[in-house]
Amino acid sequence: MNRRPTLLAALTLTAAAALTLSACGSDDSSAPKDNDKIAGADTGDKASPSPSESEAASAGRPAITFPSDAKNVFEYTKTGDAAKDAVLKDSTLSVNSVDEAILKGNTDTKALGFYNVGKALESSVSYAQRYIDGGDTWIGETRYFDYKVNLTGESKAYVTYCSDESKSYIKNRKTKKVDRSPADADSYVLYNTSLTRNADGVWQTSNIGSDRGNKACQP
Repeated sequence: MNRRPTLLAALTLTAAAALTLSACGSDDSSAPKDNDKIAGADTGDKASPSPSESEAASAGRPAITFPSDAKNVFEYTKTGDAAKDAVLKDSTLSVNSVDEAILKGNTDTKALGFYNVGKALESSVSYAQRYIDGGDTWIGETRYFDYKVNLTGESKAYVTYCSDESKSYIKNRKTKKVDRSPADADSYVLYNTSLTRNADGVWQTSNIGSDRGNKACQP
């Protein structure tokens, strides 16, 4: 079983919208990698840039914390464009905010509503609540990679990326039992996301679509 139990219909965009988002994200550029750590999660050798937990707090952003047995790793290269890099940072923090809610067993966290709005927030709350109601959490490592970002004006952006859940597992909170079923095609997911910049300069995820088992994300 994969860490993500099923593809949420509420999170799925129409096929046309998903294709549009994928096309919009095709102008990603390469630059030297940055090894700063993501707030609330560990990073790998190709980790994306993001404010540290203390930096996030000092900037008025809620700190995100994970237990020691769970982490997200984000792999992307800086684009060299300040706006695009800001979008990518906040995109990773949106992902972390959802997982923090799952790991804490509580959707009333500051970060969840800080980095997600509208349909994305509603779906993220419902998604995390499914874990909580089922008595589950997760452990291990989830890797996010193949990022593409595109800006539309000064306050709208689109980001596409893949996830590799082959090393993350569902854990029952009560029994502590971990499902370590072997990875398969459904361990890889393609995400298409929309982000909107608010008055405080935070790029909030406003919509998200996912396609589990997408061949573009499989090794």
